[in-house]
Amino acid sequence: MLVVALVVAAEATALLVAAGWYGYQLLAGSPVLSFWGAVFTLVLLLAFSAWLYAVALFLNRGFRWTRAAALVAQLFVLTIGFPTVSSGLLLAGLAMLVPAVTAIVLLFQSKVISYASRTGGGTPAL
Repeated sequence: MLVVALVVAAEATALLVAAGWYGYQLLAGSPVLSFWGAVFTLVLLLAFSAWLYAVALFLNRGFRWTRAAALVAQLFVLTIGFPTVSSGLLLAGLAMLVPAVTAIVLLFQSKVISYASRTGGGTPAL
């Protein structure tokens, strides 16, 4: 479970770095087609990074919903990683594919499934 949480946290950190670089380029005056579209992209990068940090934290705590969230995030990474490899950027593509495939395989291990079985901390509402 810790390995999967670390992979998700590393992906969140990579997105945060990308958002910082994107914001710097936006402030430096790089040409964009739509300024507000670029701001929206920056906010989207920051929000997805925060979401992945939350997934990593609650995955490490054993909450059930985080397995699905982590799986969806890894599938998104795969959809970017495969075209990256096929376009000739082998190292960048492998840097995306290897952790994503590792996380997907580990998410279906019996120890991870049994660990991530918490549903919440509160009492039922009804």
